[in-house]
Amino acid sequence: MALGWYNTSDMSSMGWTCGYCGRAVGGSVGYHRNATSDDSRVIYICPHCENPTAFVRNDSGRYEQFPDAVRGNEVGSLPPSVASLYGEVRRCIQYTAYTSAVLGMRKLLMHVAVDKGAPENCAFISYIDFLNDNGWIPPSGRDWVDAIRKGGNEATHEIVLMSEEDAVRLLDFAEMLLKIVYEFPAKINPS
Repeated sequence: MALGWYNTSDMSSMGWTCGYCGRAVGGSVGYHRNATSDDSRVIYICPHCENPTAFVRNDSGRYEQFPDAVRGNEVGSLPPSVASLYGEVRRCIQYTAYTSAVLGMRKLLMHVAVDKGAPENCAFISYIDFLNDNGWIPPSGRDWVDAIRKGGNEATHEIVLMSEEDAVRLLDFAEMLLKIVYEFPAKINPS
């Protein structure tokens, strides 16, 4: 009973970033489909958190991981609603829901603006203007926020699907904005 799982097999070593605990791990305990050499679909058990991760070979011969590693980084000192929404966005990307992630980042900008004093129930552009006019966006950061806004608008108003590249690029911008608005100021003035 390796790692608390029944009937596991010793397998070739595999390294991955666990989609549950976020650690870079390596393991050689898990499950394979049968006793043959078919390794196109395997399950490894994380040696840290003991959760299962599936690996499935795609048409190009590379493994896809399920669940994939969470994208982006933790950001400290976020208010609960912003932290919750940022977590949702990261999990959307983790589970390949890229259009939902981009829509969530658009909503994230609204939550940040309201948290910083913008009135609720306004036109979306007024939230962006509020963040900009009140110094929450750094001088060179307006382009980042506009990229999130435009991506969110495209996902909202057009019949398009966002790609992984779109979602990850916008997540980088959103993460940096959250660090500037919340995490870095909290490091200077800890409560």
